[in-house]
Amino acid sequence: MVTKADLRARARASELMKKRFLEISQLIVKGERPVLVMPKRTLSNTIYDHKNKLLLLGPETLKRSFTDVNEARKFMQTVLMASIIYDSLVNNEYPTIRDLYYRGKHTISYRDIDGKVVHENSWEEQKESDSVIRDLEVFLNVLREELLILSKEKGKVVGNLVIRSGDDTIDLSRMGHGAYSIEPTPDLIEFKDVDAEYVLVVEKDAVFQQLHRYGFWRRNKAILVTSAGQPDRATRRFVRRLNEELKLPVYVLADSDPYGYYIYSVFKIGSITLSYESERLATPGAKFIGVMMTDVFGDAPFTEVLAKLDKGLPGMPKSSLARLRGKKAYLDEKERRNYIIKAKQKDIERAVELVGFEVADVCMDEGDLKSKVKKRKEGLTGYPWFRSPEWVRELCVFFKTLSKLEIEAMASKGLKFLADNYVPEKIETKDWID
Repeated sequence: MVTKADLRARARASELMKKRFLEISQLIVKGERPVLVMPKRTLSNTIYDHKNKLLLLGPETLKRSFTDVNEARKFMQTVLMASIIYDSLVNNEYPTIRDLYYRGKHTISYRDIDGKVVHENSWEEQKESDSVIRDLEVFLNVLREELLILSKEKGKVVGNLVIRSGDDTIDLSRMGHGAYSIEPTPDLIEFKDVDAEYVLVVEKDAVFQQLHRYGFWRRNKAILVTSAGQPDRATRRFVRRLNEELKLPVYVLADSDPYGYYIYSVFKIGSITLSYESERLATPGAKFIGVMMTDVFGDAPFTEVLAKLDKGLPGMPKSSLARLRGKKAYLDEKERRNYIIKAKQKDIERAVELVGFEVADVCMDEGDLKSKVKKRKEGLTGYPWFRSPEWVRELCVFFKTLSKLEIEAMASKGLKFLADNYVPEKIETKDWID
């Protein structure tokens, strides 16, 4: 049974597609070249908006013309994909991105200038058709979820929140030991009632389950969400809506390693790949509460490095770094030995990509590992959103200790410690990175 919400979404999306591609057909009727104009989805056209804390597409555009031999194939692919999606909308279908790949995959046969029969596929691999779908999102200025294109459910949520999904009302506080799987079309969810003070996003599904079973969200009036690793679009959009529409603060709990830090940044400022949708997917107000390297080691390793610096780092004077408030360690020396994991070269290189080589250069001790990293990553300046004093300190402790720590280590110290002490204390004392 097709719900009223779906019907409204289909009507909006199909009307938008009809309007945009009617403009293209009118060019043909006038005898003009059919051209698709859209923003460039390139790294060079991706900018960081410091004011709004978002990754956005810049002003550059591209023109995809059917009569340009270099663009004809892409033009055809875009129109083909649009027609398939439009047919799915008007026929009340729910294609996945994999479905769209197969529906559009066919062979065109023709004779070349020498009379030889040539066979050419509309696209070879799914990554090619996926790229065309992203082009359509940019061209139409909509999310693919608004076009009723489905993807695998990944994120989960539980808490004192009542929603309406389709024609059903669902109480997310009555999920037993399970949780509600965030649907691929989160904008079709209606928030009916909420009794919560904040949202806690947990990177690891296993830790999410532990906190859920322990009743963390009941004790702390929280909405508990897991991204189960790198967040999918639906989870990011759902978290954004909780923050934007229900005015709930968002805190992210992730591993203390470069990959956990990056997962947080994807929630907060968006991803480079989907920078064109950051304004709808990212949550600029999200705060990183841990696990931090300073939670593991305190700020002593950073203070040691800072004492050796004369002027600080380029673009970051020593005074701004010295003004950071002191940090205590939540783990003692014995616990650190039991829980920390030695960082590998790939971890260190990933950290350099985040914050830049100059931080690694002053924080890492001399040795073969530093030489290898320098050879591969020297010159990298890092991402601007990781160039704050707080993040420089965290990454500096990482480089100095060459250690990382998973959230599970905090749970291993005791689930009660994680749920009743660590997370609540971090939030209460505002011990986070914004």
